[in-house]
Amino acid sequence: MKLGFIGRLARVTLGVLAISLMPAQFAQAEKYASIVVDADTHEVLHARNADALRYPASLTKAMTLYMVFDALKSGEITLSEELPVSRAAASQPPSNLRLRAGSTITVRDAIRALVTKSANDVAVVIAERLGSTESRFATLMTAKARSFGMTRTTFRNASGLPDAAQMSTARDMAILAERLLEDHSGYYHYFSTDSFQWGSQKFPNHNALLRSVDGVDGIKTGYTRASGFNLMSSARRDGRRVIAIMFGGSSSLSRNQHVSDLIEAAFSTFETPRLPDTALASYAINNIQRPNNINAAAMPMLNGEIFTPGRIGEGDESSPLRVAPR
Repeated sequence: MKLGFIGRLARVTLGVLAISLMPAQFAQAEKYASIVVDADTHEVLHARNADALRYPASLTKAMTLYMVFDALKSGEITLSEELPVSRAAASQPPSNLRLRAGSTITVRDAIRALVTKSANDVAVVIAERLGSTESRFATLMTAKARSFGMTRTTFRNASGLPDAAQMSTARDMAILAERLLEDHSGYYHYFSTDSFQWGSQKFPNHNALLRSVDGVDGIKTGYTRASGFNLMSSARRDGRRVIAIMFGGSSSLSRNQHVSDLIEAAFSTFETPRLPDTALASYAINNIQRPNNINAAAMPMLNGEIFTPGRIGEGDESSPLRVAPR
C-alpha cells in the first residue's frame, strides 16, 4: 500500500527524531549553513544561512580539482605527468602525504590524494604546476569561481588551510558541485574513490557517506577548527540527483548524519507528485532538525552521550586504513 503525504513525511521525521532533540547549546551555530539543490532542475529544495560567509576549509580542494580537470581537458597536463615537489609544498601541515622536497607525484595520484586524504602538500604541488605560485593559482581559482556566479567566494590558497580572507557560502559550493558534474563528468568518478595507496599506507576516503548512504557518489569533506566539519555531497537515485552542502558541523559524525538526513528528505519529496518538489522539500527537510537555536548544527550521540572528537589536523579526519606489506 502506498503511503500518503503525511505518512511519507512521518517516515522521514521519525528517522531523525534523535537529532532534532539534541541540545542546541553544544552546536556551533555561528558556523552552520546548509543548502540542498535538485541538480536536474537547479531548484533549491532547502536553504539555511546559504549566503552567509563561511570558511570552506578543504572544500577548497574541489575548486583545485576543477582547475586540474580543466587542464587535463585542454591538454595542458596529462594523468601520467610527474609533478615536482617544492620545499614550500613539502612544508605544508597535516593533512598531508609527507612528500619530500625534490620528489615527484603523478597527476593521477595527486587527484586521488586530494579526494581521499585531502593532502595539503599535494594541493600546493598542483597549484605551483598550474599557477607557478600558490598565490597566483588562488587568484585564478577565484576568477574561475566568479565566472560561475560564485560571487561571494574568495580563494587565497589551494588547500583550504586557515586564511581569514578565504571565504565561501553554501550556495556557492552548490554551484561548484553542479559545475563539476556538468563540465567534468568524465572525471567526476574520482570523487567516489574508496581509498588511496601511497607507499605502505592506504588512506580511506574521508567521505563516509560513500559507504553508508544509497546513491552518494561524491564529493568532498573539509575541516579546520575555524570552519567546523564541512561536506559537499551528491547522490543519484532513480535518475534524480541532489546536491547537499553543510558547513559547521561539530564533528564528522554529526555532519555526516545531518547531511544524510537532508539527502533522504530531499529524495522523499520526489516520491509524491501531488505538490511541487520545492513545497514538499520545505516541509520534509524543515522537520529534520528543530533545536532552540534555528541556526544550530547537529551534535553526535554515542551510547546516549555527547561525543567530543579528539584533536586532529586541519582537514585530517582519519588515520591510514592499514599498513600494507612492502
